[in-house]
Amino acid sequence: MPANQHRPPRGGIFSWWRQWSNRESTIAAVILAVLLLTFTLSIISDSRTNTNPISNTDTVSEWVPFTPLSKAQQNAAFCLDGSVPGYHMQRGFGSGSDSWLLHIEGGGWCNTISSCSSRKRTALGSSKYMDHQVQFSGLLSCNPLQNPDFFNWNRVKIRYCDGASFSGHPESEFKNGTKLFFRGQLIWNTLMDELLTIGMSTAKQALLTGCSAGGLATLIHCDDFREIMPKDANVKCLADAGFFLNEKDIAGNHTIEFFYRDVVHLQGVSRSLNKECVARSEPSKCFFPQEFIKSIKTPVFLVNPAYDFWQVISFFPLYTLNVVSGLFLKYVYRSGSFSSSFFPLLQIRNILVPDASDPNESWRRCRLNIYNCNPKLLEVLQGFRNALLKTLIEFQQNEEAGMFINSCFVHCQTWIAETWHSPSSPRINNKTIAESVGDWYFNRKTAKHIDCPFPCNPTCYNLDFGQG
Repeated sequence: MPANQHRPPRGGIFSWWRQWSNRESTIAAVILAVLLLTFTLSIISDSRTNTNPISNTDTVSEWVPFTPLSKAQQNAAFCLDGSVPGYHMQRGFGSGSDSWLLHIEGGGWCNTISSCSSRKRTALGSSKYMDHQVQFSGLLSCNPLQNPDFFNWNRVKIRYCDGASFSGHPESEFKNGTKLFFRGQLIWNTLMDELLTIGMSTAKQALLTGCSAGGLATLIHCDDFREIMPKDANVKCLADAGFFLNEKDIAGNHTIEFFYRDVVHLQGVSRSLNKECVARSEPSKCFFPQEFIKSIKTPVFLVNPAYDFWQVISFFPLYTLNVVSGLFLKYVYRSGSFSSSFFPLLQIRNILVPDASDPNESWRRCRLNIYNCNPKLLEVLQGFRNALLKTLIEFQQNEEAGMFINSCFVHCQTWIAETWHSPSSPRINNKTIAESVGDWYFNRKTAKHIDCPFPCNPTCYNLDFGQG
């Protein structure tokens, strides 16, 4: 058990959550969000004695304003609710003036009219609910101690509000009064055009990145991004926690495959997917990176925890991928900022242990804290890790590929200072994620790091959801 683990009050949260109505669950989720913020300083559980992992690199960046897409109305490129999408941008300086880093926000997907309708009342479906200013951290930071290789690049945070990894098409919109806009691909095209006009067309270096659903969007659009950039530019892609596996859940059901099928069919995503993959497979299967990553021609780096808590163990059925890291909650707490957009109420299913697969709640304690997993359950988690590594064998052999597969119970790790690059960041072979990505991008050395199995890595941040 980690030394600094704290536990919130007992109360059997998960046992009565599912018994409530949608309205009651919504109210409870908002209350829970506030409670979680109260306990953010104790939400992280790691095996180290350092109780202040933020320390040296936690320099506050300036606030970066929201920029609405200037031609969104003209191109009919709308969020789910019809509002105008946008981004946050900090200009590069010095040697980074001609270099661009784009980071796509995460936030899951919606697979039904109902879930998309709920989503459009959050920051992940409408710019009306987005924060008008955000602070850049991790790989978006302008602090060279926190972001040594990309601190002075042009850095863009792309807001995510379409619910299908920027891949939906309007032809799939329903004309029966639902008033939902499936315009992910149009948003992407309009955004790229705008960034090209304000300087990206002369870029000498570019890195497309994304977290979770944004990581999946990065892989889907990687080669298209390479195509629009100058031919002599060094262009690569980094997907953080975006390599979602097509694995059966513990009950033997294809939960995530069925979920992705619904997303793809609802929003007409197949038109945006890899053509080689779609030609040989059912389109929804091509929403899984394992089916098309070998067809990506642009160099790719994968950052993925082998025990990605969103993939292996569901937390709350009404929880978002936008804030799936307690590390970020900790950062938000310390910076004094909070917005309800951090907790949009989304129905999201997980891969290995979705709620329906565990009616007897045998995974209850394990899903809250990986240190609570008994040997039998931990063996299942090790099997999931093995499936990930097996899937990546061919990718690992690609000379231009890079990877950082650590054995942490966490989700996105690149846009948070504590896990991207700090004195106490997770390491493999004594390398932080930032150092590994820098080695790969600038061809300094081979960067293919695979961790030993849990719980071998003492530098990990392992999230503790507090029911211990």
